Amino acid sequence: MASLGPFVEISRIQNEINRLFDNLLELRSSGGEVGGEWLPNADVYETDKELVVKFELPGVTLKDVTLAINGNSLVVRGEKKRSESARDAKFHCMERGFGKFKRVVHITSPVNTHAAATELVDGVLKVSFPRVPNRRGEEVPIPIKDGGR
Repeated sequence: MASLGPFVEISRIQNEINRLFDNLLELRSSGGEVGGEWLPNADVYETDKELVVKFELPGVTLKDVTLAINGNSLVVRGEKKRSESARDAKFHCMERGFGKFKRVVHITSPVNTHAAATELVDGVLKVSFPRVPNRRGEEVPIPIKDGGR
């Protein structure tokens, strides 16, 4: 069996490109203001029973994050606050992102958005949607009423 290595890398690059375009679109729609100071990473995968989206939100508390579904877009917003003790410090290196964020993930599989299950554990927000049968493209019979003539 052939290695999936190149395909995984292509998928990772495509996801990164999508993420950059989503960020650019958010920047444009906000009139030039940056939608956030950092952009959380996300994993999206599906099983036979569910579609799962995981967001990395290290240091973000539950009260500082919101989640919504808008059409086929899952939107997570929030803010990662800087600790009070670090505000007046003189930094030698600063790589961790802080501030507001917004991340949009497009849901392309048919799922029940009303039955979403969520949990925030160890800085990872997991959102699970039950899958529903895809009726698009299937032939669906339509009964014809007898006009009585």
